[in-house]
Formats: sequence, C-alpha cells, structure tokens
Amino acid sequence: MPIPYTTLITVNQLQALHASGQAVMVFDCSCDLMNPKSGPAMYAQARIPGAVYAHLDNALSAKGPRAQTGAASGGRHPLPARESFAKWLANVGFTNATQAVAYDRNSANYCGRLWWMLKWLGHENVAVLDGGLQAWQAAGAAVESGEAAAAQAAATPFAIHDPLVQLVDVTAVEKALSKGGQHIIDARGAPRYRGETEPIDPVAGHIPGALNRPFNQNIGADGFFKPAATLRAEFEALIGQRDAAQVVHHCGSGVSAVPNIIAMEVAGLGRTALFAGSWSEWCSDPARPVAQG
Repeated sequence: MPIPYTTLITVNQLQALHASGQAVMVFDCSCDLMNPKSGPAMYAQARIPGAVYAHLDNALSAKGPRAQTGAASGGRHPLPARESFAKWLANVGFTNATQAVAYDRNSANYCGRLWWMLKWLGHENVAVLDGGLQAWQAAGAAVESGEAAAAQAAATPFAIHDPLVQLVDVTAVEKALSKGGQHIIDARGAPRYRGETEPIDPVAGHIPGALNRPFNQNIGADGFFKPAATLRAEFEALIGQRDAAQVVHHCGSGVSAVPNIIAMEVAGLGRTALFAGSWSEWCSDPARPVAQG
C-alpha cells in the first residue's frame, strides 16, 4: 500500500512519490493578496514540473453575489460550493485515487487553503510541501517555466464524501460568544489584531475574546514548519487550560488561518475548526461586537 501524506511532505518524500509511479498531483497556490495577477506570473516563471495552478480567487473562492455563486461561506474569499470545487478538480484531472501535494512561496499561507478544501470534500490524502517552492529549488530539484500544458479532465467525476474538517459559520461563532465553549484563534498580524491598522477590511480590531497567533509564527527561520514539539509547546502556552478541541480558527478572509490548523494537527493537538468567513464577514455587520487592544 502506498504511504498517504496527510499534513506535511518533504521534498525528498515528494521526489520518491514521483519515482514510485504513484498517482500524485502537485498544485501551485502562490499568490499575493495585494496583487492577485502576480500569482499566475510567479507560476509561469518557475514551478514544480507538472504542477497545476490553483488560483485563490478563481479555483479556491467563489467571488460574486452569494445567491448566484452558491458560496458556502461569507467574507472576502467565500468558499465555493463543494460541488463547484469538485468539478474544478475533475477538470484538471484530479481523482479520488490521487495523492495531492500543495505548495506556495508564501510560508504555506495560500496552499493551506487547498489542503483544507480537499479535506472538506472528504479527501484525506493531501499534504503541504514543507518549505514550499524555495525548499524544492534549494534541494536542486528541477523547475519548469512558461505556459503550462492544457489540463486533461478526469474520466470520472470527483466523488464528494463526508467532510473531514469542521466548517463553522458566523452565526455559530456569534451564538457561542456569549455561551462559551469555543476558543477563537486569530491568525492575522498583531497590529491588525489589536486594531492599530486595517489595510483591507472596513473595521479594525478583533472578535472579543479571540487569542492572537499570526500564521507565520508556525514557520522557523529555516523556512520550514517548526518541529512538532515546539509547535505543541507554543500552542499550549497560547490556549492555556482551554480545550484544544474547541478551538476555532479565523483570519481576515479564511485563508491564512489554515496554517494554524495544520500546525496544531502536526503538534498532535487534533484537527480544529475553521470560521471561513473570518474577520471580513464578522465586521460586515455593525451590530457584531468588536474589541481592540
């Protein structure tokens, strides 16, 4: 039986997968929120050979009026309907028997979104390339550039199964705010969390009671995820006596929260929930409380 990779995968392990002949598809999720057009340009400049580009706005989000798109969440990067994402996967040739590997150039900020969404469709065998494209290139592995070959659609539709991750909506977060039983971790940078600056959303601050863990704190100076023991110690120091199973992650738009979800799982603290609408959805209603400081 081939070894499934479900959290992180190293460059050496990915190379061995390719050599084994196992069905594997690599996704390049590189992006820049402030310049969305730069993602395809980065992909064209250098990518892992055969990698499929997964655009945050087009493949991994449902832009437009929710009534028309059938989006599964609110916020600046609404989740597409599961059926829509499954159709995209089949169109690029991905099947239920394929091991997925996702990477970016951004400390796993964007590729984590694809990792989470595949789990959401019930596909366990998806992993993030630890160290991203930088690690691949540093190892001397080949890259390709230019226009990619046209994707060949899969012969059969991608079958959706029960979700392997928990999606929490804004109503549930708001209800639990007064009742307790949830512990929110905000993955945005500390100045945005404190409300000192807000370059994207109309309101500055955070959900009352939320803890702050900027997503890039999961990455060491070497560009790789920190060791499991280190991550565990850092998250336990953050949540204290709170139950890790009740943690709900969010960020600005539900994207950069996912590295915290991956890190907690690597740390052995379980697979925790995502509030995909995140701060952008929360602050869209002035009736919802906002904390600063």
